[in-house]
Amino acid sequence: MKNSVQEAKRYLDNAKEILREKAKKEDGFYQDKKYVKLAGHAAYTGILVALDGLLGVKGKGRKSVDWYLQEIGKLDKKALTSFHTAYDTLHLSMGYDGNQSADISATGLKLAESLINWVETKTAAA
Repeated sequence: MKNSVQEAKRYLDNAKEILREKAKKEDGFYQDKKYVKLAGHAAYTGILVALDGLLGVKGKGRKSVDWYLQEIGKLDKKALTSFHTAYDTLHLSMGYDGNQSADISATGLKLAESLINWVETKTAAA
């Protein structure tokens, strides 16, 4: 489980680097949608990697977002709200739509970081 948290943090670091190095921020907006999409996807994948470790997901198959929502809901309602918001922000708004707002990206990355830290805390207690 520890490895999944370390791997998740690596994805999150990659997302931050993509935005910092390639997305070209000007006046509160990123200029290149392609890199916003890549960063959103990387950060969201980091969350899923961490959750997979916590929830004991094995193999290559990806579970649906509804499955994650259900499983997280059994553990922690606050984390459920964070995950749902991270899904909406990182996966949909950034990953699919390429929302260029730097504020949206910053919020998404903070959500990812807090969820990964939540998983780390849960796995340390286990």
